[in-house]
Amino acid sequence: MNEALTALGVSAPVLAAPMAGGPGTPALVVAAARAGGLGFLAGGYKDAGALGEQIDQVRAGEVPFGVNLFAPNPLPVDPAEFRRYARTIAPEGQAYGLDLLAAEAVEDDDHWSDKIELLLSRPVPVVSFTFAVPHPAVVRALRAAGTLVVQTVTSPAEALQAAEAGADMLVVQASAAGGHSGTFTPRRTPADVPLPRLLGEVAGRVSLPLIGAGGLATPADVVRALGAGAAAAMVGTVLLLADESGTSLPHKDALAGAADRGTVVTRAFTGRPARALRNRFTDRYGDLAPFGYPALHHLTGPMRRAAAAARDPERINLWAGTGHHHATPEPAARILRRLASRL
Repeated sequence: MNEALTALGVSAPVLAAPMAGGPGTPALVVAAARAGGLGFLAGGYKDAGALGEQIDQVRAGEVPFGVNLFAPNPLPVDPAEFRRYARTIAPEGQAYGLDLLAAEAVEDDDHWSDKIELLLSRPVPVVSFTFAVPHPAVVRALRAAGTLVVQTVTSPAEALQAAEAGADMLVVQASAAGGHSGTFTPRRTPADVPLPRLLGEVAGRVSLPLIGAGGLATPADVVRALGAGAAAAMVGTVLLLADESGTSLPHKDALAGAADRGTVVTRAFTGRPARALRNRFTDRYGDLAPFGYPALHHLTGPMRRAAAAARDPERINLWAGTGHHHATPEPAARILRRLASRL
């Protein structure tokens, strides 16, 4: 295992991925560390105050941990396409008394500067980035504060960019991963390359330590990832039903009965490619959605929240990777130790 991870106290190279939007919780991060791994708080969709509160909760557990941020990589929506899509999906909002036609296209950076300021003023052991490589000055400042900097990449070209910016380690994310792809070019859906092959391709271009992610759900998957050159494996979907997760009830219900759903890479909910369990919304609107993140995320957000409150799985983003059928309702530590059992 990589020296940097060992120095953090990681004894089992199976890490808990950041899962924004609810599933990732401080309790899950602490449980991952106590199982010998490392957990990442999801900083996405939180302001600096909310993220700071969660960091404090994890610090109280006296464990090593990481924080993940969505680095700005705007994909502005075409105004006419935004209005067209709002009209198209308006009946889905009307089911909950929502007027999606009145929505404005919101283009924001997810409180980026405030959260970077927080992480520089109150340094954490590890910070990872998804969607883009931050400015090298940000990377230098975090490293100067004693923070290990990790970058999510989906291709050898992205890995080179991350290395040039000064990243210490890379998360190599295959297309089998659940939730948003970390691709730097979101107008293109990442190629369906198996993780072991992708790890080999990235290792051929950069010398940084690699963490394999995407579709890892069994001990055999973890063995293959480490055998392909990864220093550690990162899992998310397999933890969605863990006792410590914050996964919504309809999302849990859908996972428990997902045998016939399958997964699909869709931009229907957020305007950016993300893998989810198929539902009525992805089937109806997956081919109709324009590109546009975060505008579509904000457009569909009220509908998704109302659907979650009503336990309606057909109008929410059921993020899940291809290994979703291995998710089980039990303590996270048990899941993570089982995944590491053949190492």
